[in-house]
Amino acid sequence: MDIASAIENRRSIRKFDPDHIMSQQEEDRLIQLAMLSPTAFNIQHWRFVLVKDRGLRQQIREVAWNQAQVTDASLLVVLCADLKAWRKDPVRYWRNASKEVQDFMVPAIHQYYGEHAQFQRDECMRSCGLAAQTLMLAAQGMGYDSCPMDGFDFDAVGRLIQLPDDHIITLFVVIGKGLQPALVRGGQLAMDEVRIVDRFDR
Repeated sequence: MDIASAIENRRSIRKFDPDHIMSQQEEDRLIQLAMLSPTAFNIQHWRFVLVKDRGLRQQIREVAWNQAQVTDASLLVVLCADLKAWRKDPVRYWRNASKEVQDFMVPAIHQYYGEHAQFQRDECMRSCGLAAQTLMLAAQGMGYDSCPMDGFDFDAVGRLIQLPDDHIITLFVVIGKGLQPALVRGGQLAMDEVRIVDRFDR
């Protein structure tokens, strides 16, 4: 499927075939593609928690408004981020670059994030949003449906997956074989309302 078709056909699906099993090769391919998503300073702070244990999936469903897609989708991805990835051996993010690039980028990471907790969190949210979209478009291209989710108790899910103290949960992405078509699009805004050239009118 070409990129434009994947974008046009990707819809949020909430009813999945609970009996469909995704192959390990398909699962690996999805994560490989998601890992190509951009991150500032190449720090790659997303962490893809693939919840496979059926009992754990059920526990997560119970703190996610009992939404069926949590247990019925072939894949539940809890998209997390390491808030402190910027300081965890940052040389590795630029190991393939020239020494000149390394000497510039590695100190720049510390300068940008060092004492700025809000920057750290904001960057995690941006990066995970980009990764989630990549994951959903990759799934669409592979013939799967998906749905991004934030309707759950973040703290409760964090406890269930034993989230480290320096990580945050950003959203879920569920992926599988949809059992029904998406609803009619609720209503797209006109391009003139969302496209601003140069400046907002006052």
